[in-house]
Amino acid sequence: MPDSKTANAPKTAGAPTTVLSAKPVVLSAPGRGEDLQIRVSAPVTGGDLPVIVFSHGFGWSMNGYAPLADFWAAHGFVVLQPTHLDSRTLGLAAEDPRTPRIWRFRIEDLTRVLDGLDTLEASVPGLAGRLDHDRIAVAGHSWGAQTASTLLGARVLDSDGVPGEDMSDARIKAGVLLALTGLGDDLTPFAAENFPFMRPSFDRMTTSALIVAGDNDRSRLSTRGPDWFTDPYTRSPGDKSLLTLFEAEHSLGGIAGYEVAETTDESPARVALIQRLSTVFLRSALYPEDTGWRAAAAALEEDPSPLGKLQSR
Repeated sequence: MPDSKTANAPKTAGAPTTVLSAKPVVLSAPGRGEDLQIRVSAPVTGGDLPVIVFSHGFGWSMNGYAPLADFWAAHGFVVLQPTHLDSRTLGLAAEDPRTPRIWRFRIEDLTRVLDGLDTLEASVPGLAGRLDHDRIAVAGHSWGAQTASTLLGARVLDSDGVPGEDMSDARIKAGVLLALTGLGDDLTPFAAENFPFMRPSFDRMTTSALIVAGDNDRSRLSTRGPDWFTDPYTRSPGDKSLLTLFEAEHSLGGIAGYEVAETTDESPARVALIQRLSTVFLRSALYPEDTGWRAAAAALEEDPSPLGKLQSR
């Protein structure tokens, strides 16, 4: 017999529900230099709503990634999008003393959102008491995926190859990591010198996750090709799935926004596939009784003209 929370689980089939969106919802952030601004998107009805905390890519803000945030919210999730200090909307100078630690501030931003769930609920009219604090996922794109991965158990190696602090968070039950960069051994000399935090270890990234990579994503930060972006799947233990998108570049078809100039591989169909599969994956990860993920995987495998391939273990 399903419990009440399973009965109220987000539905991925049928018409999307109406969404409310509020911004900026502000959390006090002593020591950060800026209070944390967050966009909250949620279905207008329903209770026991699962939560997705989303970390944006370099330079973006809470205003980005509408193709994902809108879809997830319309299909039953509450989506929380903090604006990190590297956002172009904040204009942080390169010489700002916080700049070298932005990667740490990013992680702290996600933790601050988790700590402030009650405040966020109370700040948005009609949302109070409707969040399921036991069903929380994290997601991110590019630098945001690296930020999110630390809450799933990834660590940053120091210059001697020793794993740094464990910043995983037991409140996070699943993740979606989009265009997450690979191992630091394969950085270009420029990247190794300027981005020392890009030296991940996935050995302890045990939380269930869907990794999404493009087979035409060629980073100027790496000496390897697109397979660099599959490291989070091949080098991490536990329940993982890898969606490799055919001909996709770093924008993965345009997930950062509608009509975004920096999208180099615009493909509404590819974005739609990410929307559907990420939603079904998270629903199945947060609600173990749900069988939608197996059905979605089978459908992709049987598609005569697939946009990608899926691996799971």
